[in-house]
Amino acid sequence: MSDRPRLGVSACLLGQPVRYNAGHKRDDWLVDVLGPLVEWVAVCPEVEAGFGTPRETMQLVWKGGEGVALLTTETARDVTTTMRRFADGRVEELALANLDGYIFKADSPSCGVEGVPLIASISHPIPADPAAADLSTGSGLFAATLMSRLPDLPIADERRLADRDARQHFVERVFAHHRARKMDPS
Repeated sequence: MSDRPRLGVSACLLGQPVRYNAGHKRDDWLVDVLGPLVEWVAVCPEVEAGFGTPRETMQLVWKGGEGVALLTTETARDVTTTMRRFADGRVEELALANLDGYIFKADSPSCGVEGVPLIASISHPIPADPAAADLSTGSGLFAATLMSRLPDLPIADERRLADRDARQHFVERVFAHHRARKMDPS
C-alpha cells in the first residue's frame, strides 16, 4: 500500500491530450502542488469507452421517461448504452483500487459532478412545472455512476477546487480517508 493517498482524476486535468479536440485542461495546482503528495489514477471515460480522440462533442439530453441520454452533438448518435456499460465496469474496478478521493472535470457530460447542461429533446421538453425536479442540469454519466457506487468517497471538480477553502476541506477529507483506510486494510 502506498504511503500517499490514491486519487482518481479526469485525465485531461493532468495534461493528457484526451479531450474531444485532442487537447487537455491541465490544472497547474493539481499537477504541481497536489501531484507530489498523491498517487494519481487517471481516467478518461470517453477514450476508455472507445470514442477516441479527436471525437465529436457530446451532450446530455432529457428523453422523458427514458431519463438522461448521452448524444453526440452533430450526428445525434446515442452513445448512452456504451458509456453506461463502460462506467459500470470501470467504477467496479475503481471500487477495488483503494481510492481516497476523486477529482472530476467540471461541466463534462461524462465527468461533471453537477451543473452539466441538460438539453431538452424535441419530443421530450423539460417540464416547466416548478414542483418538478430541476431538470435543467445534471451530472455526467460516469460521475453519477461513481458517486452512486462510492457515496462516501471525497469528490470534487477543478472548479470547486479553485476556491481555497473548498480545496483545503477536500484535501483534509482525502487525507483522513487515507489514514482510516490504512488503519483498516480489509
